[in-house]
Amino acid sequence: MKKMMNGIKKGFSKFIDGIKTRWQNADFSPKAFKTSVLKHKLSLFYLFLSLAVTLVTGIQYHRFRHTDPVFVTGPGVVDIQRLSDYYEPLEGTYGDADIYVLGTQNPDEPSILVLGGVHPNEPASQVAAVVLMENLIVEHGTVYIILETNRSAFSLSHPQEATPEWYSIETPFGERRFKYGSRGTNPVDQWPVPEVYIHQSGQTLSGVDTRNLNRAFPGTENGTYTELVAHAIAEFVRQKDIIITLDLHEASPEYAVNNALIYHEKVRATGLASRTYLNLELFWGIWDDRFAPIKLEISPRNLRGLTHRELGDYTNTLPFLAETSNASQGRIRGAMSESLIVDGYDKFYERATALGILEVDHSEAVPLDERVARHIQTFKELINAYNSLQGTWTGDLEYYSRGLFDIEYNDLNFTTVYDRGIGAFLLDPEDS
Repeated sequence: MKKMMNGIKKGFSKFIDGIKTRWQNADFSPKAFKTSVLKHKLSLFYLFLSLAVTLVTGIQYHRFRHTDPVFVTGPGVVDIQRLSDYYEPLEGTYGDADIYVLGTQNPDEPSILVLGGVHPNEPASQVAAVVLMENLIVEHGTVYIILETNRSAFSLSHPQEATPEWYSIETPFGERRFKYGSRGTNPVDQWPVPEVYIHQSGQTLSGVDTRNLNRAFPGTENGTYTELVAHAIAEFVRQKDIIITLDLHEASPEYAVNNALIYHEKVRATGLASRTYLNLELFWGIWDDRFAPIKLEISPRNLRGLTHRELGDYTNTLPFLAETSNASQGRIRGAMSESLIVDGYDKFYERATALGILEVDHSEAVPLDERVARHIQTFKELINAYNSLQGTWTGDLEYYSRGLFDIEYNDLNFTTVYDRGIGAFLLDPEDS
């Protein structure tokens, strides 16, 4: 103790001696005084400049986070629920997304869940879900649609990518604006980011994937924000006994799994994946060759956390994930812009197509109209395939047989959306 006190006294003595030395050596001349005043003025200027920048950017961020796109409740919507109805701890959090309900909600009839916005930087995912919600009329069966599956990620722009906060779609009544978010949950809602993310299965992934909702399934009650959202979705699927889940996505043009339909291996026995694939191939070959072929892929067992893997393993649903090709998401694109998101043309991808290094053809623009149209047709053919297989399932597969979906599409299909544009199928907020 005595040794410690002596150390404190010695340190204090050095501190006092330092102050005395600085005072003795101080220059109190008029010139030195002017220099000191100027130096402090510059310091104050930079301080106020920093505060002003912080204030402006803070207001801008707050406005972006708390301003939502306008979603018009379609005529077929019979109820709007929330994820917290199925997992109460989400109530009052930013992750408590809306669930739009279309149809009968009869558990003895077929049901499908459409997930839009798992990755908000994949715009066709959300817009396709919005178009379905605003247009479908479901007479038999139930369609559940989530537009902002990872709502937090819609409040974040992708760092260092200069992505626009919003993009607009032209409609007969004016523009409809949508958010262009990020791939991962906002750090405001989940922090810190570890160097390595360990999925509950034990698989190790990059630390940034801890905020990736499509690496967090089936979720856990005691996990991160992202895992809680995943758990709530899995709980919804279980409690509502959802027969089919369709998760809508986009992929960069150089990504191998592109223009694809991915499914869990348990779907194979039902024939639902192969029948949907056949329907899409026939549509491309007979009705509209602009659709272009799709790939049919089975979910890899060694990649955990994805909807088509974990919802297939941990719930009774038959899960699918659909990908379209999105140049604005790619890594070899040019400047990021709202035009690239909506129009889909990029000269670097045009060159890459000519060099034969892409998985899909980007020799011309692949606009949002086309990508949304692909998702719409995939949804339709999945429903058609399910209906066509009724009466063919026996044994354990009879569990999935709930009769026919009866859906009025109001002229929604690949050709009409491609030719007329998305805007022709979006509702006017003023009429809601």
